[in-house]
Amino acid sequence: MSTTTERKQWQPIHPEFLPKLLPEYIAHHNATTLWGPSVHQIPWDPAIRLNPPVAGGSVPLQVGSTKDISLSKFKVRVFTPEGNAPEGGWPVFIYFHGGGWCLGDINTENAFATNACKRASCVVVSVDYRLGPEQPYPAAVEDTEEVLQWVFKDAQSELNINPSKIAVGGSSSGGNLAAVATHKAALYNPPIPIIFQVLVVPVIDNTASVSGDPYLSWKVNGNTPALSPEKMIWFRSNYMPNETDWKNWDNSPIYAPDGSFAKSPDAWIGVAELDILRDEGLAYGEKLKTFGKNVEIKIYKGAPHPIMAQDEVGRQLVTDAVTALGKAFGTIN
Repeated sequence: MSTTTERKQWQPIHPEFLPKLLPEYIAHHNATTLWGPSVHQIPWDPAIRLNPPVAGGSVPLQVGSTKDISLSKFKVRVFTPEGNAPEGGWPVFIYFHGGGWCLGDINTENAFATNACKRASCVVVSVDYRLGPEQPYPAAVEDTEEVLQWVFKDAQSELNINPSKIAVGGSSSGGNLAAVATHKAALYNPPIPIIFQVLVVPVIDNTASVSGDPYLSWKVNGNTPALSPEKMIWFRSNYMPNETDWKNWDNSPIYAPDGSFAKSPDAWIGVAELDILRDEGLAYGEKLKTFGKNVEIKIYKGAPHPIMAQDEVGRQLVTDAVTALGKAFGTIN
C-alpha cells in the first residue's frame, strides 16, 4: 500500500493554452504558480499580501535617491534620478501598481519604477493606494485624486519637479487608476495638464463578462493562466462590492465623458495576447484615437496577463514603455 501523497496542482495550465504560450511563461508558471492556490480559491486573509501578487520580476535599478512620503491616508515612494535636474525641474511620472485593487504594496513594482526613473530621466511617484476589501471603492480613487493634486500643487519644491511635465501610468488595476487619473485631471477647473499615459495590461471596463460581449478576449482567453475570469470577478467584487458601481467611469474609464476624452493625453498601451483584458485595452486605445490622440498600442504575442514578471518579453515591454515615456518627456530621442 502506497503512502505517497500526490502534490496538488492548484493552477495547472489548461491544455488549450499549452501550444499558445511562450515557453518561458510555461516554465515560469510551473515553477512558481502551479503548486499554490490563487487568491480566489481560498478564504481571504490579509496575510496573503505578504507574498507578491505575481511571482518573479526584476531587481530594481540604482537611482539617485528613494524616499517614502506620507500623504493623508496612504504613502508614496519617490524615486529621483542621479545627477542634476534640468532647468525647470524633473519631469514626473505618477505610477500605480497592479494587484486587482486588493493585492500589492509600495514594493510591488519597484523594478518598473526604477527603470522609468533611470532610463526616462524622471522623478517617479509610486502610489501605495488603499486596498479592498478592507478599504473598497472609492478609496483608491480618492487616493488617486489626492496624489494628482499633491504633485501638481504642492510637491514642486520638495521633489524638484516640473508641474508642466506630468505623466501617469500603471499596470493592470494600476493601469485602471492611471486612466481614471487622466479624466479626473481633465475635469478639474482648471485642469491638471497631464501630457502622457502609460497603460500596461489595464483594466478598462468593469462591466466586461465571460460572454465575450463586447470584449471577445474574455471568452476566447477564458482558460488562460494567471488571470482567469473567475479571479478577475473576485477582484472586482472585493474592490467594488456594489455591482451598481461597476459602470461608474471612475471604475470603467471607457465610459468617461467625451469632454475628458477630448482633453486626454496621448498614450502608450501594452496588452498581452492571451489576457482576458486584451480587447478592452485595445478598445480604449481606439477610443482615444477617435478624439485625435496619438496612441501607440503593442500586443505581446504568446503572453498572458502577468507579462512584466517574464524575462525576455517582460524586458521588452519595460523597454517599450519606458522609451515611449522618455520620448513624451523629451528625455529620449
